[in-house]
Amino acid sequence: MSTTTLKKTEGITATTKEVGAFVGQVFGFNNSLKLYHWHVTGVASYAQHIAIDQALEDLSEATDRLVETTYALAGDLTIVIPETKTPGDLVKHISAFYDVVEDGRKYFTEAFTQAIIDDYEEALQQLLYRVKRLQ
Repeated sequence: MSTTTLKKTEGITATTKEVGAFVGQVFGFNNSLKLYHWHVTGVASYAQHIAIDQALEDLSEATDRLVETTYALAGDLTIVIPETKTPGDLVKHISAFYDVVEDGRKYFTEAFTQAIIDDYEEALQQLLYRVKRLQ
């Protein structure tokens, strides 16, 4: 009689499909910022344009690190990027997505992936500061 065991996926608490869906949301959010960046006009639009550019550098870098380290630990992910639209209210969009990222933290068990999520959240907070305060 043979015994089969389930292979434990390292570094994550959910299936690679669930984690891939979260990563897809992150990627889609980053893209939504780029859409807003191209679309913004009017008062303080240059400040918002530059603030989003700066944030996208940090957000993209953190996203890349999160995906690569997760691939290293858990193997291939099934990443699905949802339809991406230009946000209407940038501050609400960023604030709401901060909560999505905080909720997604539960998928990752390693201290270094938690630190990457911290970096992503810090970039979101910096962006909120810039779009709210700097005009």
